Amino acid sequence: MQKPTSGDTVRVHYTGTLEDGSQFDSSRGGEPLEFALGQGQLIKGFEDAVADLGVGESCTITLPPADAYGDANPDMVQQVPRTLMPEGLDLAEGMVLQGRGENGMVSNFTVLEYSEETVTLDANHPLAGKTLTFDIELIEIV
Repeated sequence: MQKPTSGDTVRVHYTGTLEDGSQFDSSRGGEPLEFALGQGQLIKGFEDAVADLGVGESCTITLPPADAYGDANPDMVQQVPRTLMPEGLDLAEGMVLQGRGENGMVSNFTVLEYSEETVTLDANHPLAGKTLTFDIELIEIV
């Protein structure tokens, strides 16, 4: 059975779930995910699992935060004055906003809560601090 090696382009189907069983992402019902193995394009635990599969094989892996998106960093949660928000913006908890830093990099921020005076924003990846389970099937090596 053919297994991929670093640098190979692979196509996989996957479903990702949280500890409570809720699904956060899936390629099933659509196009398989295609990526170059070993290039750091995906979280390491996911790539390592794909590298151990042969074409047509499947596996289920559970990744602690350290092997996925890391622990949530409390320093990445900040309260800012509401006046920094665009005028007329209809805020909602869970809403994702984009902002550009002084270095020009675009970052995503999740609105945790807001009032008339302040907005609490979280710059952590939405899956940071979470244990993730993936069902993965290696479809082909391109």
